[in-house]
Amino acid sequence: MTSQAAEGSEAVAASRRSKITPEREREFFDAVLEQIRECGYDSVSMEAVAASTRCSKSTLYRQWRTKPQFVAAALRANRKVRFTGIDTGSLAEDLREAARASGAWSTKDTKLVQALGHAVTQDDELACALREALVEPEIAALQEILRRGVERGEVAAGHPALEYIPAQMFGVPRARPVLEGKYADPDYLVRFVEAAVLPALGLT
Repeated sequence: MTSQAAEGSEAVAASRRSKITPEREREFFDAVLEQIRECGYDSVSMEAVAASTRCSKSTLYRQWRTKPQFVAAALRANRKVRFTGIDTGSLAEDLREAARASGAWSTKDTKLVQALGHAVTQDDELACALREALVEPEIAALQEILRRGVERGEVAAGHPALEYIPAQMFGVPRARPVLEGKYADPDYLVRFVEAAVLPALGLT
């Protein structure tokens, strides 16, 4: 294909994509993520999403050629800045607030991570999108909370526990359903922070 022909094909594809409004795109993304939570990744199809959103499956295939590409786009569009506005001036209280915030949305996120568990090991783009949407924003926000605590002198910069706090805060909500058959609600996560995280940092 010549460069002119390639540019023409890209222009046609862009024209087709532009027919989907941001609101309609969000509806598609919400539908596929909700179906994954409820039914599992393998059970979801482009046809099922098309039926639930009252569109033709060709509309979805024009925009996203495969299910993994569609789900990856939905995950990236769902990327959130976690723990927005948490800055109480106290590291201990910031971590309690982070626990409460995490508990408020951990059920949905945990269901999604669990449902995508096998699929992300088979598709690099899907794995990357999952990290960008649900892992990296959380870890970065927790690292910022810890950095502020170090700057205020509440904990030493070289404290050995600092490295592991983000993994603990991220991992416990995902582990509890496996270990106990229950999701980690705000009360559970605050108790976890007070019993395990704060003592590890020498805080109360």
